[in-house]
Amino acid sequence: MASIRSTFAAAVVTAAAIAGTTALAVPASAAASATPQTVCGSGYKTVNSAPIGTKGTVYLTYNSANGKNCVVTIRKTTGTAVDMSTYLYIPDTDQGDSDYGKYTSYAGPAYAYGKGHCVDWGGSIGNVSVDVTGSNCAALKEQRTTSTR
Repeated sequence: MASIRSTFAAAVVTAAAIAGTTALAVPASAAASATPQTVCGSGYKTVNSAPIGTKGTVYLTYNSANGKNCVVTIRKTTGTAVDMSTYLYIPDTDQGDSDYGKYTSYAGPAYAYGKGHCVDWGGSIGNVSVDVTGSNCAALKEQRTTSTR
């Protein structure tokens, strides 16, 4: 029993060391080649996007297999961590998700089930933000607002 316990403990310590090294070596937000698909995952296709001034772009993606939308804000150029955000909201269902923090490359992903519903989404990089409302619901014309704080 002691042998099994020490083998398990050694495996846990090794896994933690590897995970810690990986986390320190390449934080998720530091990936220089971030794309909406690499951040949101396989099966997500870009269905809309909006520039955030000259700083980057916020992307709305959709996965037809699970009916979920995903939003991610990606900087044009990686660098020192800055305030970034991304959000997704489904008014019909009052469901949504968001991410906010200081990031070097991207904020997100934010997921919500949006099949058959209009979506509100947006993001910010530094002092520039964009909000898109009433998006991707065919009959309505979406509204976009870009602001600088």
